[in-house]
Amino acid sequence: MLDHVQVTRYVTPLREGGSLPAIVEADNYGTYVMKFRGAGQGPLALVAEIITGELARRLGLPTPELVLASLDPRIPPSEPDPEIQDLMRASIGLNLGVDFLPGSAGFDPLGWTAGETFASEVLWLDALTQNVDRTWRNPNLLVWHGDIWLIDHGASLYFQHNWPGADPRKPYDARSHVLADRAAFVPAAHEKLAPLITTELLTEVTDLVPPEWFGERGATAYVSQLVERAPIVPEVIRR
Repeated sequence: MLDHVQVTRYVTPLREGGSLPAIVEADNYGTYVMKFRGAGQGPLALVAEIITGELARRLGLPTPELVLASLDPRIPPSEPDPEIQDLMRASIGLNLGVDFLPGSAGFDPLGWTAGETFASEVLWLDALTQNVDRTWRNPNLLVWHGDIWLIDHGASLYFQHNWPGADPRKPYDARSHVLADRAAFVPAAHEKLAPLITTELLTEVTDLVPPEWFGERGATAYVSQLVERAPIVPEVIRR
């Protein structure tokens, strides 16, 4: 189970493209980047955040802790921005919190070199989960305490937005991937990671998602899609 916290204070918004996450404080004295259920991408973005983020953690890739964060209806009226008020009112109840990494810096591929093994494993994970949002323009990587951390997986698992067209053999275009030029050991990453993607592991990860956040298909559809894709990841990567 993901830890469940109660939001005690809305601190500040973080504008990221079309979304509007925020820094919040919680009753466990933690500080989190809160991803709102009522945002334009809807709860399916939170499904992708949990499944891909928790897969990354279990594969040994650094990713911030995730929690389920409850938003009290008494908090939105304290926010003067009407846009943010509307978003919070649409998100009363359960949302997703991502551990805030204080002092972290955005990954700049021109100023920070990722190791080839790490880059290969990240590319492999992104190909597995069909993550279209780890590009040069938007790496979704942070540098914190000397390590590179994976964040913002709401754009992964895009097959969930069109289940009739979901295909485990769907090609993955890695040409715009921020770490593609460093990912020299994808076959070795595949040999290491693919055996870990089992029905049991995927069931464990999908069970972390609140059932009401799933769309037209439930957790078993995600398990089937990913367990079929894992053995063929190197075959679907286009570079």
